[in-house]
Amino acid sequence: MTNNDILRRLRYAFDLNDGQMAKSIANTGAELNAAEVKRWLSREEEDGFLELSDAGLCRFLDGFIIEKRGPHPSGSIPEPLEFISTNEVLKKLRIALAMREEDVLEVFERAEFVVTKAELGSFFRKEGHRNFSKCPEQVLRKFIQGLGKARDPEE
Repeated sequence: MTNNDILRRLRYAFDLNDGQMAKSIANTGAELNAAEVKRWLSREEEDGFLELSDAGLCRFLDGFIIEKRGPHPSGSIPEPLEFISTNEVLKKLRIALAMREEDVLEVFERAEFVVTKAELGSFFRKEGHRNFSKCPEQVLRKFIQGLGKARDPEE
């Protein structure tokens, strides 16, 4: 799953338009317009497609955190990560939505996907910790799908 795929899935899950997505990124101090967001959301085979970098996805997620939770008390804005893993995406979404372990497990239930507490905990560990596990793309995909179902209970 590419960064562009993740961004498209998040857009659908949270029912965001290009302007709202650009506004989230602008929360990090980055200059951006809705036209550039539209290029990121385009399919690879479409004219104007622009590949979203790890730093770009990180800026969106950090801006989403600021939008949902407010700025950091110190007023500092985090520098975007050079490389963003599926674990980091999952962590940043959890932070933005102020989710506890039970909330995250509920999202997976809505997506009809089973994740144990131990497995979930391993995704949030620091890399290098003995209980750390890399979050598979399918897990992130199902999490985002579950977030979308929270918005649309008829599915």
